[in-house]
Amino acid sequence: MRVIKTELDGVVIIEPRVFEDSRGSLFESYQAERYAAAGLPERFVQDNQSHSIVGTIRGLHYQLRHPQAKLVRVIRGSVIDVAVDIRRGSPTFRHWVAVELSAANQRQLFIPEGFAHGFCVPLEPSDVEYKCSAYYVPDDQHGIIWNDSSLAISWAIAEPHLSEKDRLYQPLTDDRTDLPTF
Repeated sequence: MRVIKTELDGVVIIEPRVFEDSRGSLFESYQAERYAAAGLPERFVQDNQSHSIVGTIRGLHYQLRHPQAKLVRVIRGSVIDVAVDIRRGSPTFRHWVAVELSAANQRQLFIPEGFAHGFCVPLEPSDVEYKCSAYYVPDDQHGIIWNDSSLAISWAIAEPHLSEKDRLYQPLTDDRTDLPTF
């Protein structure tokens, strides 16, 4: 397993060791001891899987009172996965990284607590699976509008399919009261 640091402290790309032969391939998508040695949480409590059509953007989501670290991977198709530092007082507040995750490259993205998460599906229907370090709490879900001009995220989609909730989120402003503190 190879761990690649990004410019956001704690956000890392994981490239698992893939074993291939004439039958296909095999890799460990998660192994607690190795991932803990790489600095990831030793305990995930929930796995989520989504299926999205081409042109979908999901996010940017986070929980405030029950923050979640996430380990994200694509099991079919490809996405551009985005993590945004929303920790007020952080030296990288408002900075973001975008990583292509696909079934072909088998990369994973680890996003620690204190970051908003989202992804877009630019090329083909895609299935995303992610582990969470805390349970989903519906009344604790918060978000940032996908096209926040102060973030200027380079989404690969100009007119996305969005959920009604994602459509109503507001920009990341300094006066927001629903942000974690660094």
